[in-house]
Amino acid sequence: MSTAVMMKRIAGASPRFKARMAGALNLFSLLTAAFTELFVRGWLKYAGGYIAICGMVAVTLILYGLFKPVNRSLSLLAASFNFVGLTFEALRWQPRGVNIAIVFVGFYCLLFAYLIFRSTFLPRILGALMAIGALGWLTYLSLPLVNYLSPYNLALGILGQGSVMLWLLVMGVNEQRWKEQASAAGDLRS
Repeated sequence: MSTAVMMKRIAGASPRFKARMAGALNLFSLLTAAFTELFVRGWLKYAGGYIAICGMVAVTLILYGLFKPVNRSLSLLAASFNFVGLTFEALRWQPRGVNIAIVFVGFYCLLFAYLIFRSTFLPRILGALMAIGALGWLTYLSLPLVNYLSPYNLALGILGQGSVMLWLLVMGVNEQRWKEQASAAGDLRS
């Protein structure tokens, strides 16, 4: 199957399927990263990390497409924050011990929390959960705060962001409301 045909099929997929695909890819990336971090050594550990990063790139692109009808520029800004964070994660850049990649993920989650809250196709409580997860990630701005709150800030980030991704995996989005919001925004291509 050619790339053009595959891209056309993906573009024609329903928003519910895309949301479920984002949830599945997020779960796959999280499990891959956790498994390789805990049980694998050497070059395979790096390979597993890069596989997880590639999965998160796909999740980011899917979420950008899903949330474009809510606010195109904020959706792009959120995706950009995540891409910067994923780049820092791939480079393993941590100036002065600060995990800057997680900080960018925190800003990404905060923007997507707002987009979820403003959307008509997801429950607003998911926006609140994503915002709580964002606060957990944003504690990584300060090493003393991270050390003081650890492991609770990590749990907060994973539970907040993970609950939204679990919802997307199990329930997807309300397709009718997504289409209404997309037609109101003039963007049914996503």
